[in-house]
Amino acid sequence: MKAVILAGGFATRLRPLSCSRPKTLFPIINKPLLQWIFEGLATNEIKEAVLAVNALTQFHIKQQKPPRYGLKIKYTIDPPKTPLGTAGPIKNAEKIIGHEEPFVVLNGDIFADINYKQLIDTHIKTDALATIALCKVDDPCRYGVAELENGNRIKNFIEKPAKGQAPTNLINAGVYVLSPKVFDYIPKGKQCSIEREVFPVLAKEHKLFGHMTDGLWMDIGKPEEYILTNKIILDNLIMANKLKPLKKSETKSPVAIDKGVVIGKKTVVGPYAILGKNVIVGDNVQIRNSVIFPDVKICDNVTIDGAIIGEGAIIGKNAQINKGCVIADQVKIKDNINLTEDFAVCPAKEISETILKRNIIC
Repeated sequence: MKAVILAGGFATRLRPLSCSRPKTLFPIINKPLLQWIFEGLATNEIKEAVLAVNALTQFHIKQQKPPRYGLKIKYTIDPPKTPLGTAGPIKNAEKIIGHEEPFVVLNGDIFADINYKQLIDTHIKTDALATIALCKVDDPCRYGVAELENGNRIKNFIEKPAKGQAPTNLINAGVYVLSPKVFDYIPKGKQCSIEREVFPVLAKEHKLFGHMTDGLWMDIGKPEEYILTNKIILDNLIMANKLKPLKKSETKSPVAIDKGVVIGKKTVVGPYAILGKNVIVGDNVQIRNSVIFPDVKICDNVTIDGAIIGEGAIIGKNAQINKGCVIADQVKIKDNINLTEDFAVCPAKEISETILKRNIIC
């Protein structure tokens, strides 16, 4: 069984952090999202994955080299001037996938705890052309919404319906199984949306089915969602005894601290603080509800609450980084700076004065 991972998006809602990395490489509890995806596929006995990406994303993935867990990895590249949408990259992978058996497709920018075996079994039993993993959400209007009939057949599929117009709260979880015949529904070399142009047609032809999943499903499309995802998974890992609580005097559980981290005196890390590799934290620092990427230096007397700090950033003495702040890679925050809530700084910028209005510095 093979899988196609759609990872060619530009993660505009996660800028400025996504200016220097694709969303699929954002760390979740200090592991890139793509590593979690590879692990989930390998655990379900999927042997080969095709990464449908743009050239820049391919470069970043090859540079970072996340563990593959035995998966054989191949790439297809979107043409730079003609993005292929969500269906075009699937068509682009047709020669690699072949026509012998169904295959899995998943979005490379969501965290989904999916039992792929059960999803595949449902697809085979119903003789479907496409089977979508479905989950329930409070606000379905941001997603593709499925209306079921006769058990798990999808009567109607609507991509991002208007507010109040969603027929159900069952949404496309971004994972589906497709039979090779679906290639006939996708034009070659052209932009095509599987959600808007393929799934509605299959629903009308009674060839589209759904499979309910109750595993953890998280969209990390916005900074606040990204932080929340880390917090929820951190809780889950500790509850499942997959991440041992740290009992150091300078931490308040739950926390996750990677290799090479140095923590100064009278510093308190946590709760819900995630520190990447080789982070250096000074004395009398408080970090909570935040994700700190690798190689960050945090000087003395700093407070970071509800923020994301990008790789290689330097936070000067007595700085205060407030809720919703997003500090991109290689940024330098000078001493005695107070950044208001929801403030963002683009890569490699230097902030030398306190800013109390929401803003983006690029």
